[in-house]
Amino acid sequence: MFTDLNGIKKRFLADVENANDLTALEGTSKKYLGVKRGELTMVLRSLKDLSASERKKVGLKANQLKRFMQEEFAREEHSLRSKMKLDIRGRQGIDVTAPGKKPERGHLHPLTRVLEDIEDIFERMGFGVVLGPDIETEFYNFDALNIPKDHPARDLWDTFWLKPVIGRRQGAKGGKPGKGQKFLLRTHTSPVQIRYMETHEPPFRIIAPGRAFRHEATDASHHFNFYQVEGLMVGDAVSVANFKSVITSFYGAFFRKNVDIRLRPSYFPFVEPGFEVDMSCTNCNGKGCSSCSRRGWLEMMGAGMVHPNVFRAVGYNPKFVQGFAFGMGVERLAMMRYKIDDIRLFYSGDLRFLKQF
Repeated sequence: MFTDLNGIKKRFLADVENANDLTALEGTSKKYLGVKRGELTMVLRSLKDLSASERKKVGLKANQLKRFMQEEFAREEHSLRSKMKLDIRGRQGIDVTAPGKKPERGHLHPLTRVLEDIEDIFERMGFGVVLGPDIETEFYNFDALNIPKDHPARDLWDTFWLKPVIGRRQGAKGGKPGKGQKFLLRTHTSPVQIRYMETHEPPFRIIAPGRAFRHEATDASHHFNFYQVEGLMVGDAVSVANFKSVITSFYGAFFRKNVDIRLRPSYFPFVEPGFEVDMSCTNCNGKGCSSCSRRGWLEMMGAGMVHPNVFRAVGYNPKFVQGFAFGMGVERLAMMRYKIDDIRLFYSGDLRFLKQF
């Protein structure tokens, strides 16, 4: 029996020495002192089968070994907690002497970077940056932009309508919130231009960046949610030549190289005349490649001279003012800059994609 106790002690000390964490140490304690199947516990339970003289000798040694194990276990537990910086509840403490861990820094979304570049370029050309609400009224989104209810241009933009405001007094102007006024998620940032002209007198030049929403069939080049930058310059002698100069300077600064610009006649209800703006392909310098479908030109934006009806809607006299307006998609510029072939990647939330920028 004494030999068994000596063997148990040797095995216990070896197991304690090999315990590298609290879980292993707890397992060692249960192995020898466990209530049900602990090795020393079983020895103590067998004392009843011994004679009185043997029970006294073996019992004394067994209880001495039990106290030794308990003390050794407590000492080793304290040592492990000190090494692991744990408190009495087993929680990881703070080692004030250890060097600090540098937190992982986030970074700007590629669309945010492109938007900031666009704003910076236009601000250097004297344009102000103006923002407006994402939820617009029918007046600002359509009527004031020469797009009445029966106009075919509404077919593509007559999309995300919201429940009307009820129980508020109708304002004097068609665009003011009131009973029966219709609201929708704006389909372009042109309403910002209307709001600005209502409260400012020419001359001025502004850009209106922001999010727009349309009921699009989502694919690699279309999305129901997208960013747009629209521009407006109004004065007494603003011309198409001024527009072409501004846009040529913008694209040259954005792509950091000289580019050619051409205007093609087109129709937009809020401008007259209207035109599409093409830029020479930055990949092939106008020679023709897969990016530009071998044409050497890339369609970049719609633009034109502001329609007189738009000026009348904001209280301007079109006989004394004129100006140009334009609109371009931010995602398209970002896709060209970063060589991205699918617009949906911008909104996927995939960190594998976002961490590349």
